[in-house]
Amino acid sequence: MSIYLFWNNKGGTGKTSLTFQTVTRFSELNPDKKVLVIDICPQANISEMLLGGQEGNGSDNLLKQQGKVPRCSIGGYFDYRLSSPFTVPDFDASSYVTKPNKFNENVPKNLDLICGDALLELQSIAMNTLANNDIPGVNAWLSVIDWLKNLLDKLDYDYIFLDTNPSFSMYTQIAIAASNKVVLPVMADDSSRRAIQNAFSLIYGQRLPSEVYRNYTFAKKLEDAGRALPKIHLIIKNRITQYMGDASAFKAVLTAMDDDVNELIDDYPNSFTFSDVADGMVSVRDFGTTGIVAFARGCPFSVMPSGKLSVAGRRVGVKADYRDAALLCIDEVVSKL
Repeated sequence: MSIYLFWNNKGGTGKTSLTFQTVTRFSELNPDKKVLVIDICPQANISEMLLGGQEGNGSDNLLKQQGKVPRCSIGGYFDYRLSSPFTVPDFDASSYVTKPNKFNENVPKNLDLICGDALLELQSIAMNTLANNDIPGVNAWLSVIDWLKNLLDKLDYDYIFLDTNPSFSMYTQIAIAASNKVVLPVMADDSSRRAIQNAFSLIYGQRLPSEVYRNYTFAKKLEDAGRALPKIHLIIKNRITQYMGDASAFKAVLTAMDDDVNELIDDYPNSFTFSDVADGMVSVRDFGTTGIVAFARGCPFSVMPSGKLSVAGRRVGVKADYRDAALLCIDEVVSKL
């Protein structure tokens, strides 16, 4: 089972938008595969998109799922585990799964969802407290870290995509520990260059500002438990300027970013699924108005019509060539999965 984590500790990289378009297109191109999206983000934006977006009552549909008993969301599952944090109880994992196509016909039928939940922030405090317990014969931290893994062990999917928020909270660490491949969206700026280094420090415990921190890192704890870390599988250079692409004024930053990644590959080859930076990077253009309309309507590029479309009571124009160019970018991302 391939489990892809879309994550970056830096915000504003377009991670959720990319995840939405990528997973819907991947599901469409692989109709014989069972695909699951888990929204491990308190804002639950990808859940709202998959459930209809702004124009299709995605927010209301999400609230209905969260209002079920048991609460049909990742927050509902974590809420259940708070009462049994260190042993895996017998439970029906499917009760936390939603079929987005029942709410949004634009979403492929083979794509399922575990909804996001604002409860995650509150639960993170409780998770940290539980993980720091000193219980003889029990690795409390690993027991909590494995909550998502315990859920996935009870589900049957070919591919799983985890959408996370820009944090390293306990629920984010739980997602990282459950994954085996990391997709890292970045922008063409110096802060994104630093974000790649920061991601490496947080996940792998490398390039730390001081060796004092090494024994306390996420990586050290997982390795001490005999658990493998996920590998960086793809770096997406997102929102490359629409008209000039990689040949723009951002060229110097993008080249430096490539150099940084090459250096990391040379120093830590086992942390990557690729040995050539060209195989593990893809550039994606700025989707502009086309992207805004697609996300507001909860609509993948592959099925979104062109022309004048309604968004928030206004008519907005979508050009067919812009939509097709955006879809080509997503197809390139999917091809590297």
